[in-house]
Amino acid sequence: MQTLDLPWAEKYRPKTLSEVIGQKPVVDRLKAFAKTESFPNMIFAGGAGVGKTSCALALANDLYGKNIAGAFKELNASDQRGIDVIRGEVKEFAKTLSLADVSTKIIFLDEADALTADAQHALRRTMELFSNETRFVLSANYASKIIEPIQSRCVVFRFKPLSEDEMRKFIKRIVDGEELDIEDKAIDAVIYISDGDLRRIANILQSAAMQSKRITESNIYDVAARAKPREIAAMLKYAVSGDFEKARNELDSLLIRLGMSAEDILTQSYTESKNLAINETTKLEIVAEIGECNFRVVQGANERIQLEAMLAKLALLGKGDKLVL
Repeated sequence: MQTLDLPWAEKYRPKTLSEVIGQKPVVDRLKAFAKTESFPNMIFAGGAGVGKTSCALALANDLYGKNIAGAFKELNASDQRGIDVIRGEVKEFAKTLSLADVSTKIIFLDEADALTADAQHALRRTMELFSNETRFVLSANYASKIIEPIQSRCVVFRFKPLSEDEMRKFIKRIVDGEELDIEDKAIDAVIYISDGDLRRIANILQSAAMQSKRITESNIYDVAARAKPREIAAMLKYAVSGDFEKARNELDSLLIRLGMSAEDILTQSYTESKNLAINETTKLEIVAEIGECNFRVVQGANERIQLEAMLAKLALLGKGDKLVL
């Protein structure tokens, strides 16, 4: 496959640790490991799209170069989360002598916090048996879901959310590489929608660029099927002002015109509630109602009914002097 055929999330993934954007404390320590060719088992913990997989691959590239195929194995633990994959693929690769001229192989388990308890206990034993020739790098959104015996055998690296400047740097890398013409407001929209996830940034830009090399703010919100901040804010303002009908009309627009899910609307509502010109007590009440609605939706309740019920609750809370329209 040619590079041009790759999804942009892969095309613009850093090849070496020097190309990684952000996570400087983590990257500096990994560079030291690569220089000495000596490193422990590791847990990379942090949110989606902040560089965990990229750092693991970049470390392997810096260590092994052209020999990476025989020295590095990547598995997604959320797809293969049972004990069989640990006893099968993981153990086989760990105990097999590498065809590459390397002293230590790496097994990278992405989303390791999805492994069952039995699988994690089997993994702990495998880590002990093959510690001389194999190192394990576990990626997890929540390190607390990995059992303590594994955590105690690993160095934990905490990946922080990326800053706006770091996200802009990644956007510029793609814009320059693809020769895109993008509005400043469109860049702001990408940052708003991506929520610090570089993988999502690449996917949004690629989807928008399929329509035109000229990317506008509207293009971004259209391809992402997300509402503009002012649309969410308008719905909340009408509700808190006690105008339930107008709030419901705004909700209809989000559900029908944009096809947004209830969880997406609630997530954006939570973000925008912090920016409303209302007193702090009302903000607390709004956040509480959003949380209750989200819980019921996740439990399987009817999305439309729950969203309208939330707006009704906000309308009951609202008084004209609470909101600056």
